[in-house]
Amino acid sequence: MLILFGAACVGILFEAFLPRTVRQPVQVTLALASLVASLVAVIYAGTTEVPEITAAGAVAIDGPALFLEGSLAVLGIVSILLLADRTTEAGGAFTAQASVTAGTESDRAQAASPFMQTEVYPLALFALGGMMLFCSANDLLVMFVALEVLSLPLYLLCGMARRRRLLSQEAAVKYFLLGAFASAFFLYGVALLYGYANSVRLADIFTAVSNSPRSPLLLLLGMAMLMIGLLFKAGVAPFHSWTPDVYQGAPTPVTALMASCTKVAAFGAILRVFYVALSGARWDWRPIMIGIAILTMLIGAVLAVTQTDIKRLLAYSSIANAGFILTGTVALTKDGLSSTMFYLTAYGFTTIGAFAIVMLVRDADGEATHLSRWAGLGRRSPLFAAIFTFFMLAFAGIPLTSGFTSKFAVFSAAAGGGAVPLVILGVLASAVIAFPYLRVVVLMYGSEPAADAPTVTVPGGFTSASLTLGALATLLLGVAPQPLLDLASQAATFVR
Repeated sequence: MLILFGAACVGILFEAFLPRTVRQPVQVTLALASLVASLVAVIYAGTTEVPEITAAGAVAIDGPALFLEGSLAVLGIVSILLLADRTTEAGGAFTAQASVTAGTESDRAQAASPFMQTEVYPLALFALGGMMLFCSANDLLVMFVALEVLSLPLYLLCGMARRRRLLSQEAAVKYFLLGAFASAFFLYGVALLYGYANSVRLADIFTAVSNSPRSPLLLLLGMAMLMIGLLFKAGVAPFHSWTPDVYQGAPTPVTALMASCTKVAAFGAILRVFYVALSGARWDWRPIMIGIAILTMLIGAVLAVTQTDIKRLLAYSSIANAGFILTGTVALTKDGLSSTMFYLTAYGFTTIGAFAIVMLVRDADGEATHLSRWAGLGRRSPLFAAIFTFFMLAFAGIPLTSGFTSKFAVFSAAAGGGAVPLVILGVLASAVIAFPYLRVVVLMYGSEPAADAPTVTVPGGFTSASLTLGALATLLLGVAPQPLLDLASQAATFVR
């Protein structure tokens, strides 16, 4: 975390003092180097450190924290590669000047500029550092600070698209306003839990839940408020309404970053709060979480069927997958914890790969995201259509993909934890959401391409690397998942 925050601060200084012509390569190098160094530090800590609470009791260094931080570092590297791409769009996916008014002559001029807003790299590093802190915080106030540190850069990044500026700015405003409400719920929940436990540390809250003679009203209200803030960030129903609009309007590399890394951080915080601080109140919150998981899977699966935009389809896919991840979370067992962490990592790679393909399918107006524009893509670009088909099959949970392994792991854990009805509904939701995925595949291979069909841009080195890593991880975690499953199982122990 310190490496990323330090690199982000250095990146801000680069923005202030370096000439605009050299900022892009310098910022990309700094971002990638800091993420690699962060990953090395996590690996070193995992092999040398014993589980402990550090930073005056504010940060936990334990198996889940290190596993999720390592996942964020790897997924962050793959996401930064997409952010750095400048081949699919002249000058990159980000505006050259974010402050210009959409639709003006200056806005049209920036669309043709060879430059891009290179502040995106330090902002992304701040967000990733906040995500690492969010899933390892041992103190609810520190967790709130981490929530803001990861959220504020994302609000800005969502509004920096080079094209379709009004849609991008609308997405940023929606995300900011709804995120501010969710943060307020989170903070009010922290205040109520402090009133109940006389502390904001997770271990103290656990002790108070087990032994406090006080009325449980403050506990229940605080738990509900805290749950709203956490579930909003994870994109879980009924707090999911921001997800389709923001995913559609944000620059696609930012959408990939949010869909993969933010979900890891959000569920990391959910696991820590409910497994460490509130495990003694499981009979109060577990039935609610099971109901929310069912609602999330059904809403994501059913509404995905009605979508005509590929980014909104992937957004509802993200909502459904949040429900599948909750299925492992509510197991309240070591297998539930390990399978959830495995699912988060595997899903992150697949999601980034899918959005990398979306970036490549373009027409004169930019990315061709309407599904009708994807008709006949398998005939015009067989290779990229085949890779996208592979990602769709992974989302659907077809064997020999990471999606199948992930769903099998969380459903097995939930069944072992006594949530068999939830597993049955999860399997049914998986069958329903397979339809929109397969519809895209049929559209690509079974339809004739239009005369003005979009082209598939030849990816540059950064996008090719990101796409290759996503596809390889999706394949390897489907055919040989055991090493990562074993690592997740070894890491599945929280420290109080």
